[in-house]
Amino acid sequence: MAARLLTIYTGVQALIAEHVPDAVALEESFVGADARIALSVGQARGAVLVAASSAGVACAEYAPARVKQAVCGYGRADKQQVGKMVKAILGLAEVPEPNHAADALAVAICHALAPPLMRLSA
Repeated sequence: MAARLLTIYTGVQALIAEHVPDAVALEESFVGADARIALSVGQARGAVLVAASSAGVACAEYAPARVKQAVCGYGRADKQQVGKMVKAILGLAEVPEPNHAADALAVAICHALAPPLMRLSA
């Protein structure tokens, strides 16, 4: 696990150095029935947050329902709806694949559309 977290951390550091983002936006973790998965996802998110913070990049987190509300206008939209709206908003030829790519773009859209005060508190 330590090696995997280091890989995530150094990978995010490299991406930040290459792209010099103004912010890193993450979706808050969904805690399902499997606590082990939730713990692993939380550790990976921690590695991302530490990499961003150590580079001086602001971090924001959004609840899944907030992301869906911002992108689809409905906080309980399904993955297909999110993918279709990401495609429409960004003017893409196809829905981003896999679903995780569409989800990541939806979080970025949510952050870009968030009012300035909300971005500070996120």
